[in-house]
Amino acid sequence: MTERRQIIQILTTTALLAATLGATSVQAQTAAPAPQAAAFPSKPLRFVVPFPPGSGTDTSARYFAKKLTEMTGQTVVVDNKPGANGFIAVRAVQSAPADGYTVFVGSNSTLAVNAALFKSLPYDPVADFAPLTMMMRAAALLIVPGQSEYKTVADLVAAAKAKPGQLNYGAGSAGYQLMAEAFNDATRIQAMHVPFKGASEVVSAVTAGTVQFAFAEMTSAQEMVKAGKLRALAFASEQRSSTLPAVPTATEAGLPGFTAYTWVGAMVSVKTPKAETDKLASLLTAIERLPETREFYERLGAEVMSGGPEEMRAFQAAEIKLWKRIATSAKVEQQ
Repeated sequence: MTERRQIIQILTTTALLAATLGATSVQAQTAAPAPQAAAFPSKPLRFVVPFPPGSGTDTSARYFAKKLTEMTGQTVVVDNKPGANGFIAVRAVQSAPADGYTVFVGSNSTLAVNAALFKSLPYDPVADFAPLTMMMRAAALLIVPGQSEYKTVADLVAAAKAKPGQLNYGAGSAGYQLMAEAFNDATRIQAMHVPFKGASEVVSAVTAGTVQFAFAEMTSAQEMVKAGKLRALAFASEQRSSTLPAVPTATEAGLPGFTAYTWVGAMVSVKTPKAETDKLASLLTAIERLPETREFYERLGAEVMSGGPEEMRAFQAAEIKLWKRIATSAKVEQQ
């Protein structure tokens, strides 16, 4: 089997696993919290986000923070700590008291892809955290500047092959970097990586033409696409987006089977008492079941990805294994 087919099969496998999780785990109920956690939370909470405002992870954190405040009467502060591939945010969570009042709202990059991209990490995404719940997933858009000469994926690939190593792609996280590297490998091009702190910076860079293309979050890019400031060449999902129906799927655009998703989930320090962990998981999964939560994500071109601690841990383990295989197949050198 060729490396290109391996990558496509890998990406398709994770999409199917995520879809199955989202469809089945919404019925899962977290065990009732222990009596000693009945008064929890009794003071303000903090959601630590490893990306700047405007990212899909930040958008999810702010939505859940608002709903959690409504449910508990306690203020929930969203604390953005971007940079260093999420290490700054992780350090903030690790240095805080493990009492359930500091929650890490991370993405596939910080909770899975970093384990594939780095030889060593200052944290263990599995051993250092106790999972609470999945929040959402969204397929990525392949974007170029609105006035770009590239009208199709074929145009972009042809230009990259004509100028090896001269086209740049932007990535605001490890996950989007590996998506782009998988695209490089599948199309046999040599576009160069330009790192950014988050999705909003990437969208701005592509809009300005600082980089020629990027894979971007639907939640961050769709309004710029609708305004004509960005052009979406492909939607990396099995089906077209209901919010951008004119954008072809990657398969329709000439990349058979190519899918790429980002996802968001919540965790706490593994040292957090089980009673508080269970109570948080119960509260967050209750928010996921609200009809307005589904509607909120549908408007953003994303979907709720429900599931309690056990489902999230199983999904995370599968994702880490998956992205390690993608990195190996695409010959991405570990940092």
